[in-house]
Amino acid sequence: MKANVGGIDRVIRIVVGLALIAWALIGGGPMWAWIGVVPLATALINFCPAYALLGMSTCKTK
Repeated sequence: MKANVGGIDRVIRIVVGLALIAWALIGGGPMWAWIGVVPLATALINFCPAYALLGMSTCKTK
């Protein structure tokens, strides 16, 4: 798996993922708020399967 999630994209994914998970845990949010696990996981492993399928990358090229 080649990294395809760049810096700003990664930060946004972490913030959104944590916010959704916190909403599900603390705020009594809906069950679908657990989808926050997906952006959090993709940020932590620096790989997004959807980006790979679409041939996209937000990583800086060297």
